[in-house]
Amino acid sequence: MGKHMSLDFIIDGRKVDVKLLESDSTDARISIDNRIYDADILQMGDGLYSIIIGGQSFAIEMIEGDTPKHYVMNTFYKSFNVEIIDAEKKYQRSRMKGTATSGENNISSPMPGKVVSILVKVGQSVEAGQPVITISAMKMESEFKAKNPGVIKEIRVKEGSIVDAHQILIIIE
Repeated sequence: MGKHMSLDFIIDGRKVDVKLLESDSTDARISIDNRIYDADILQMGDGLYSIIIGGQSFAIEMIEGDTPKHYVMNTFYKSFNVEIIDAEKKYQRSRMKGTATSGENNISSPMPGKVVSILVKVGQSVEAGQPVITISAMKMESEFKAKNPGVIKEIRVKEGSIVDAHQILIIIE
C-alpha cells in the first residue's frame, strides 16, 4: 500500500479537502471532504487521466496554470480552476482571515477561447460565487464566478471576443 497523503485544493473558489487513504497500483481509497470513495485512477498520457469512482468514469485533462500549483482541470462537460494549497499557503491564508488581496478576485481565462456572454456591467456589485462571464473553449462552455464580493471596475472584453490563456477579462475590486 502507498503512503497516506492529505492536500487541500481550491476548485473554482471552493476549498476541498482530499486525502489519499490507501493506494495500490491504480486502485485507491480517497476521502473528499470526509466522504470515502474507492477509485481506479489510470494516467493515460501527459496530464490525461481516467478515473472510475462508484461505477462512473471520468476523463480528466490537467493543464499547468500560469503560476506554480495552479491548474486547469478539463472534464468532458466543464473546466475548473484548481489550486493546490500547501502548508505555507495555508498559513498565509489563515493570517489573512479570508480577505482578498489585490488582483485575487480578477477573472482571467485559463485557456484560449471565445466570450459567449458577459453577465455583469461596470459599477455593478457582485457576491462571492456570482457568475460574471461565460467562455467557450474546446467545444465546452465554462461559467466563471467572482471569488469574493466586490464591484466590477473594468470589463476588458466584449461578447464574441477571442481571448488568450491567462488573459484578464474582468477586474473586480
